[in-house]
Amino acid sequence: MAAQTKGPGGKQPTINDVAALAGVSKKTVSRVINRSEFLTEKTRAAVEKAIEQLGFVPNPQARALAFRRNFLIALLHDNPNAQTVLNFQRGVLDAIKDSDLALLVRPVDRGSDKLLDDVRTFLEKQRPIGAMLLPPISENDELAGLCEDLGVRYVRIGSAPLDDPRHCISSNDREVVAEAVRGLIALGHRRIGFVRGPVGFRSAAEREKGFLEALAEAGLTLPDELNAPGNYRYTAGIEAGEALLARADPPTAIFCSNDEMAAGVLSVAHGKGIKVPAELSIIGFDDSPTATHIWPALSTVRWPIREMGVRASQILVPDFLGPGAKLDEEDNVLPSTLIERQSVAPPPGGSKP
Repeated sequence: MAAQTKGPGGKQPTINDVAALAGVSKKTVSRVINRSEFLTEKTRAAVEKAIEQLGFVPNPQARALAFRRNFLIALLHDNPNAQTVLNFQRGVLDAIKDSDLALLVRPVDRGSDKLLDDVRTFLEKQRPIGAMLLPPISENDELAGLCEDLGVRYVRIGSAPLDDPRHCISSNDREVVAEAVRGLIALGHRRIGFVRGPVGFRSAAEREKGFLEALAEAGLTLPDELNAPGNYRYTAGIEAGEALLARADPPTAIFCSNDEMAAGVLSVAHGKGIKVPAELSIIGFDDSPTATHIWPALSTVRWPIREMGVRASQILVPDFLGPGAKLDEEDNVLPSTLIERQSVAPPPGGSKP
């Protein structure tokens, strides 16, 4: 039967027309439109066929009223790395592009005494179906509890598991950083500098643990003079590079907790006439566009942040994304991978025992 774009009398089709054609109640049609799970496949198919034949377009305001939520996903963040937020956002948009959902991005201040009150007001006003929490605010258990209290679905993104699998997508930062540092040690590097992430970030702590574990396995330690503070910003990399590379006995390799800081260290090296990688090896973390926009191209850990956005959407709103969107628990951990480019080589003088 050809699709019909008008209801009885040439008017736009209504939900009543769909119900009559499908032989069900108006309430059943509403349940199909709002993706209720409490329907047989036969009933769902009949209603969907009637909707297609009539060319019926549900009223979004009416759907939101019936669902008691707006068709929004809220992305809450307080992250100094804009590229991380952008890449995650792209993943979410990839996942929801064929759905009725829209993404609402909300920056917050994790250091504010009013954080919970501000987020509560925002969620109560916007009435999103669900909220995604990016690190570091994803590490705030009270914020997750607030979502639970308000009946807002939530998912937390982290560098290690932060919640049960129904509410969390995580990576394996600690293990992959250890792998990267083992590679430097295998090349012969023994004096390896470290540029930390921000204090209070779980990602920074996990990456530091992986770094120290790899050193300990090789019987090495991290001297205080090679342990530089950082905050995931380019300027912090500049400051760390100036401190580390001005030493009489500078490191032959530096691991930076993200690519922005690695780019800052590389800039300092260029300014001092230090050849990378012949005289200094540098590794970053993220595999952001920065990693391939600088020279030499940066060896780095690829953090699958865009894929995490897709997976987070599949956890949060599988009922809005069609068949096959629901994840198993083992799909909730996305491994990071080491990407080898041109910024790493054996130390000057070749490999040491």
